[in-house]
Order: sequence, then C-alpha cells, then structure tokens
Amino acid sequence: MQWTLVIPLKPLAQAKSRLADAAADGVRPGLALAFAQDTVAAALAAPGVRDVAVVTGDPRAGRELAALGARIVADEPGGGLNVALAHAADVVRAARPDGAVAALNADLPALRPAELARVLQAAAEFPRAFLPDAPEIGTTFLAATPGHALRPAFGVDSRVRHRSSGAVELALTGVDSVRQDVDTAEDLRAALALGVGRHTAAAADRLLTPDGRATP
Repeated sequence: MQWTLVIPLKPLAQAKSRLADAAADGVRPGLALAFAQDTVAAALAAPGVRDVAVVTGDPRAGRELAALGARIVADEPGGGLNVALAHAADVVRAARPDGAVAALNADLPALRPAELARVLQAAAEFPRAFLPDAPEIGTTFLAATPGHALRPAFGVDSRVRHRSSGAVELALTGVDSVRQDVDTAEDLRAALALGVGRHTAAAADRLLTPDGRATP
C-alpha cells in the first residue's frame, strides 16, 4: 500500500512555545523549521510513502519544505490543527479518492525511514490506526486506509481521544523515532540521543549549549 503523509506545521513564529526554557524566542522558529525539514526528508525516504503534503500558512516553511520535495497545501480554514489536517486530507483525496492517508507530526527530527515503514505496514491492516507519542499521552501518527476518513483528534490527551474514536492503537516496539516528538527541552535531549537529522543537528549545534540552553 502506498501512502500520502499529511504533515501540519503552524507558522514558525508561533511554533514550539514550550521550548522557551531551552531556546530563546529568536531561536525557536529555526528549530521548528529544522525539525520539519528532517521529518519531511525522512518521510519521503520511507518505503511505502508515495508523497508528502505539508499543510502550512508559513511562506518560509513552505519554500524550504517544497525544496525537499513536499507538496504544500495552504492552511485555508485557519481553524487549528485538526481542521488543517482534515482539510489537507480532503485536498489529497480530491486527486486520489482511494488513497491511503496518514497524518504525521512535524516535530520528529530523529525519524528513521525504516521505522516509519514498519508503522505504515502495521497501519495498513486497519481502517484507522494511530501511534502514541513517547510519553503515551499524545499521538504522533494517525492513519486512514482507502475508504475511511482520517477524523483527526490531535491535542491534549489525543491518545485517549483517538482510541475512543475507534482508531486502533498500534502496539509496536522498535519505532522510537516515530514516537519521539519534541515539545520540551527534555524531548529535545531524547531526540538528540536517538540521533537527529542533519538540519536539527546543525541548528542544535549552532544555537544550543550542551545542556540544552540557548546560546547568548
């Protein structure tokens, strides 16, 4: 089964506010973009991925991610994360009605193509399926196979909400890179320990001290 991945990205100036204890205001937009660049690059390299659509209203992010090969979908509804994802899924399926679609977080800088391929293969067995994040509270991946709506319910306690919506929780081991999103300094350290992509590595090396604090 070939998948289209839909990756949402809010305006960079508003991104990663919870990283304020690790990175100054002027640093966070660059980090958020680096996370998204590494996520998109790894996703495009994963077996089973046909293409990647990034839904964003940020011009800089759109240019940089399009240069990597992503399709950019304008965040036209402007109604928040789940509205943006549903809109992007509709746009994708307008061109490919019977396609398999999955939503993937934009902040997975340690993402490994082989691990993502395992998740996609497992998700193909169910109408809708999801993968919880590393703390097992949120969600990093939500999939809908052909003929089924994505029905995203990201946000606070999204693991519970996706399970309640009927999506199957994927019980997989060895896919840590697909579960390790970055919201806090602790998350960033965990991603760095897994091994991040080149964009995040460069941003972290340039902008962060070894203890995760912003450089002066």
